[in-house]
Amino acid sequence: MGYNCKLMLCICSVALILARVSSATSGRDIRGFIDKHNKARAAVGVCPIKCNEAIARYAQTYADVRSRDCAMEHSMGPYGENIASGEGMTGAAAVKYWVTEKDKSTYVGCATSLCTNGQTFIVCDYDPFEIDGEHSC
Repeated sequence: MGYNCKLMLCICSVALILARVSSATSGRDIRGFIDKHNKARAAVGVCPIKCNEAIARYAQTYADVRSRDCAMEHSMGPYGENIASGEGMTGAAAVKYWVTEKDKSTYVGCATSLCTNGQTFIVCDYDPFEIDGEHSC
């Protein structure tokens, strides 16, 4: 019985640490991601990008996976993807590095996660395909 209690305590402790480390991206952060992307797109006359909840969930899931090590590795998923990581890294700073993608996508989902090493991992996933028959601004 003592072994099972220690095992459960260990499992609960790890779960609490992971819950503390990974973090859901705030609405303010999401608006910042979209605004920075669209400012860069407007500068070259490209239609605004739109937030997509399914892509954002995918991005958050991957950001949470990377929170364990903050490794600069792409998810290799179904979307175009940009990643950034660093101490004090913000979504605005990350998007600044990514503006070369501004004319290729219609939808975006972004997420952040605080890594165990104190850095912030940021990911934005992009869908280059037209969805729901939308073909214009």
